[in-house]
Amino acid sequence: MSSSGARRRAASVPDTDTNDGEPAVTLKKEIGLLSACGIIVGNIIGSGIFVSPKGVLENSSSVGLALIVWTLTGVITAISALCYAELGVTIPKSGGDYSYVKDIFGGLAGFLRLWIAVLVIYPTNQAVIALTFANYALQPLFPSCFPPERALGLLAAVCLLLLTWINCFSVRWATRVQDVFTTGKLLALFLIIIMGIVQICQGNFYWLEPEHAFHPLQPYDVGRIALAFLQGSFAYAGWNFLNYVTEELIDPYRNLPRAIFISVPLVTFVYVFANIAYITAMSPQELIASNAVAVTFGEKLLGVMSWIMPISVALSTFGGVNGSLFTSSRLFFAGAREGHLPRLLAMIHVNRCTPIPALLFTCISTLLMLCTSDIYTLINYVGFINYLFYGVTVAGQIVLRIKEPDIHRPIKVSLAWPVIFLIFWAFLLIFSLYSEPVVCCIGLAIMLSGVPVYLFGIYWENKPENFNSFVAKLTHLGQKLFMVVYPTEGSEDGNEDKDEAG
Repeated sequence: MSSSGARRRAASVPDTDTNDGEPAVTLKKEIGLLSACGIIVGNIIGSGIFVSPKGVLENSSSVGLALIVWTLTGVITAISALCYAELGVTIPKSGGDYSYVKDIFGGLAGFLRLWIAVLVIYPTNQAVIALTFANYALQPLFPSCFPPERALGLLAAVCLLLLTWINCFSVRWATRVQDVFTTGKLLALFLIIIMGIVQICQGNFYWLEPEHAFHPLQPYDVGRIALAFLQGSFAYAGWNFLNYVTEELIDPYRNLPRAIFISVPLVTFVYVFANIAYITAMSPQELIASNAVAVTFGEKLLGVMSWIMPISVALSTFGGVNGSLFTSSRLFFAGAREGHLPRLLAMIHVNRCTPIPALLFTCISTLLMLCTSDIYTLINYVGFINYLFYGVTVAGQIVLRIKEPDIHRPIKVSLAWPVIFLIFWAFLLIFSLYSEPVVCCIGLAIMLSGVPVYLFGIYWENKPENFNSFVAKLTHLGQKLFMVVYPTEGSEDGNEDKDEAG
């Protein structure tokens, strides 16, 4: 179903057009380079570095191999980011890998990417980060035991509702929140790194010496090492989120690749040295046993000031939820605009120019996901399915080079980079299937369940008139309830905002 068809149908819904002479209702270009870096760094550093270290270490079986996993995962993330940078400026559309897969491989492939994102990837990601926020925020109140599950779920839900309201109210408010909390989380991690350097200077580097660093805590296993890479990939997840808001970027041809080139190396540096700092104060066994690694680290080194660490981590993950809500709602907005989701999700508020229906849809799906309490199973789902579609998208870069060799590419990377990534990607998927076949097969089954939905909802165009009328009435009711219309095309307001934000 073409985007032009979706626009024609949207135009037939009452109250979707603006009057002549009034400002166009459209998404504004309000994201500059600093905010773009804040989105990438803020989304990557959500909860992974505070939750995944024990998963990476446990599956790597030694401290030295765990640090290698963190470093290699950062390098692979940088390589995949290079590929996405080329795709982002070649296909400058919001929606990220969904838009790229749809344009390169067709509607069904794009819809399956969107389907699994709607059902699993982004609700799960946001639920995990929100639960981590709740865990760290409540940890000082329960120093000798784990916080109650009901309390965790309630606080996570409050966090989601508050941030959804902020994102619905103003794009500028949402980006300011992202900038502030990204700065805060970087300060918290640099505090951890500085304390680690002090520990090393004091001679506390027993587990960093080669003879101890590579001493196996349990026998090495290739399948478990692959799972360690999956846990690490969860910690780096979010590096591609800026591609979801390309149309709201000021000068995307310059700022998209710049933001990627600045943010991914910065996060890799922070992750590796934060893990080195952890191991200077904690034994591998203590790190694996800890449910809140950064809090345990602070208790050992900060004494009476140890409360700083859980508060810092809670604020960090709070910002991570904000960034994920902001970007994932744009993915659903883009899917609805292309006709792959209900068209109400492609509408924005007439005054605030925010995609309120898409934001509410994202919030509700995440609240439902909070009913699942096993955080590490969620991480495995997210890691496996994300890597599956990362590979499909990067393969699409090669296909596009073959199909359209003369298309304008402001950035053109060597094909060696996507090939290197695809080799690593294949290794990871094969051994993940070998080690966790049930988890991986459930993820694949959920993805393939989108095929009949696609056939009924998109491929079948001549639906009964009564059905179309019912959907149109629901859409009209949603428009009145949320005061939203389909965005008009044009760049006048976008240019004005570009000058103001610049």
